[in-house]
Amino acid sequence: MKTSLQNIFTILAVLTFSISFAQKIEGVVTTDQNIPLEAANVVIKGTTFSTITDSEGRFSIESQGKLPLTLLVQYIGYNTAELEITAIPASPLLITLREENKLVEVVVSSRRRIEKVQDVPIAVSVVTGKQAEAAGAFNVNRIKELVPSVQLYSSNPRNTGINIRSLGSPFGLTNDGIDPGVGFYVDGVYYARPAATTLDFIDVEQIEVLRGPQGSLFGKNTTSGAFNITSRKPSFTPGADFEISYGNYAFLQAKASITGALGKKVAGRLSFSGTQRDGLIDNVVTGRPTNTLNNQGFRGQLLWTPTENTNVTFAGDLTTQRPDGYAQVVAGVAPTQRAAYRQFDAIIKDLNYQLPSLNAFDRKIDHDTPWRSGQDLGGISLNIDTKIGGGTLTSTTAWRFWNWDPSNDRDFTGLQVLAKSQNPTRQTQVTQEVRYAGQLTSKISGVAGVFFIDQTSQTNGTEESGNAQWRFSQSSTSPLWKTPGLFEGYGIHTDARIRASSAAVFGQIDWALTERFHVLPGLRYNFDKKDAHYSRKTYGGLQTTDPALLALKKSVYSDQAFDSDTDNTDFSGNITLTYKASDKINIYATAAKSYKPVGVNVAGLPSNSAGQPMTELAVIKPEKVYHYEVGVKTSPFKNSIFNLTFFNTDIKDFQTNVQAAELGVNRGYLANADKVRVRGAELDASFVISSHLTINGAATYTDGKYVKFTNAPLPLEETGLVVNGVQVSYKDVSGTELPGASRWAGSLGGELSDNARFFGNAGKIFFAADGYARSEFSSSPSASKYLVVKGYAIFNARLGFRASQGLSIQIWGRNLFNKDYYEQLLPASGNTGQYAGVLGDQRTYGVTFKYSL
Repeated sequence: MKTSLQNIFTILAVLTFSISFAQKIEGVVTTDQNIPLEAANVVIKGTTFSTITDSEGRFSIESQGKLPLTLLVQYIGYNTAELEITAIPASPLLITLREENKLVEVVVSSRRRIEKVQDVPIAVSVVTGKQAEAAGAFNVNRIKELVPSVQLYSSNPRNTGINIRSLGSPFGLTNDGIDPGVGFYVDGVYYARPAATTLDFIDVEQIEVLRGPQGSLFGKNTTSGAFNITSRKPSFTPGADFEISYGNYAFLQAKASITGALGKKVAGRLSFSGTQRDGLIDNVVTGRPTNTLNNQGFRGQLLWTPTENTNVTFAGDLTTQRPDGYAQVVAGVAPTQRAAYRQFDAIIKDLNYQLPSLNAFDRKIDHDTPWRSGQDLGGISLNIDTKIGGGTLTSTTAWRFWNWDPSNDRDFTGLQVLAKSQNPTRQTQVTQEVRYAGQLTSKISGVAGVFFIDQTSQTNGTEESGNAQWRFSQSSTSPLWKTPGLFEGYGIHTDARIRASSAAVFGQIDWALTERFHVLPGLRYNFDKKDAHYSRKTYGGLQTTDPALLALKKSVYSDQAFDSDTDNTDFSGNITLTYKASDKINIYATAAKSYKPVGVNVAGLPSNSAGQPMTELAVIKPEKVYHYEVGVKTSPFKNSIFNLTFFNTDIKDFQTNVQAAELGVNRGYLANADKVRVRGAELDASFVISSHLTINGAATYTDGKYVKFTNAPLPLEETGLVVNGVQVSYKDVSGTELPGASRWAGSLGGELSDNARFFGNAGKIFFAADGYARSEFSSSPSASKYLVVKGYAIFNARLGFRASQGLSIQIWGRNLFNKDYYEQLLPASGNTGQYAGVLGDQRTYGVTFKYSL
């Protein structure tokens, strides 16, 4: 009897538990025309529990005792709905699914609030994380194929420049002494180093590319535009994504992300991305391919919600890159104005040397100095959002670092010209931004904030000559140049340090004069201070007291040291007028005065006739930017977007990078061009033709010129030019084209899809194709007929099945027609005539599997 009672009580307890915790969730699923959807799939996310709707669209599913939970509601041909359930609803849920053949209205946070991109009076392109993943755009270099206004040039991570509308960074080797003109933000944190753009994206939700000056919206001044990247946030509902890709050249990429609740008010998210690939260029000396990929990245986030009005997010990330890579291939030889014995072909003939190939696209090198491009980038951040009144007060505090450990073969040959060329760097930064954004009155909204950054960068470099240096540096017929061991092991140790601080107050208001007509004035006050130290000491080579031999050594490398400190303040601002002519037409016009901070040279200076550094070049004047833009955003017919923008930017004291003929000027030096002008037009379009076909495209026309630049460096082919017995060092290039500026660039893509099931999952089978093209551009600060990158077009395609839950698969191919093209051309150090190319990837293909819970 006692046992029976125990059994009864046990059964009652189980029933009570089930009733209390496994309550039913009921609902109705309809279309946006209020038509019931029969056989819609209803799933508790992260579990195998599911049900389907009946003929009236009704469903009932047990909660399984887990709250909060997320319901996924799926139906072929409709967008999947996600509903977070925190409590059992008292009445049936009403769930409306939208057909997939409707254009999704993208929302952005560029103006520090959530709004539809078509309502924002800014030229902005949006690439969602899903779009980037589908297109294989796992870094900024791939994003430029989707947003043709973006240009990225990288001969290695340190020497990376990112431009928008052909402006932002000087074309060529990077100098730490100036600020980039394109802001790069991840979850509100400013990344000061352009090397960050070469690393893989980690768990990205959305990428917003803003074009034109944005100084009144962002903490760090941005004269050319900004990347505003948001990561996927922690969720209290469990979820996970796993993805793996395989391809030719042993390509392997793995991604994983997991999220869920860690407590009642704490949620977490942990993400990983790793990419490996064999090299695409063969080193005939080592027998190993070079230019490999070897990237790993981690990102962790904790979300704490102490109240319903406050969110606190703590994030940390670490990314490492260890490729055997970034080797450049000799692309050609330019005859210079130097004597015949100083031409590259004559030099290598005397040294009994031949290039491994005269065709760069044979992808063969014989470099004797190993290529190393190791970097570590990471940091921590604390972001606090608190709703106050009609807006949100945000504080973003961050610390970041970047370590760079390189080795290069800057003569691009198998000769020991430069036996060592390495400039390891450590950079750290602290940033703080506080801003308030929201509705101030019934007619006025806006954003106001303060920003501070303090960063330090230190480089301890080494550059050392090899046994062939004498012949490449030989500048006379004196037999002393052949003195055994004179230059072998002769080099410089460099100590370059810079500390840069910047503080700003910024703000913009949106004043609704009428419901359709708005005025948006913005202001910014900036203070910038930079302190720099540069010192290099010679060492090694033949130890001698012979003045003639010492003079030869000094002509190659000499001691140099200088210090510079400078500061500057600036008021800048903008005003935008916007008129919403109808629900489908939004017109805006912007005028802006912007500013790029003062710069300092920290990579060596050219020497004057007395052999002393030209210290007058140590400080570079700030840029003054005057920008005008007119745009119209339209939806000409249902499920379409057609946006057109016209712009003109004038820059006084344009900061440009100059490649010097002296070896000791390690990465070129900075100079000011008097005036630059860039003007053009942009087109963005998206069309949903039917439930099965979508098309999108973008195009840009850019006319970029030096209006006045009288002290430009000589083009490569004019190196050594003598006029009336006088050595010429500079050239007037006024009226010539800016480097890196293609007249035309564009992208076009489309997708054809249909409903399907794969391993029991409802989803879409699809075929997608896209292409990217750009016209020729100059790859030299002073236009050189040898350093012109020819225009090219590449095409990509994907075929597969995708589902919001379960298994997705796609087969992909990039550069399907195996187009040979250069991304950049650059002269060898010393300007001896040979120049190298950064090669675009040849055809690659593979398969990607993704599983979502």
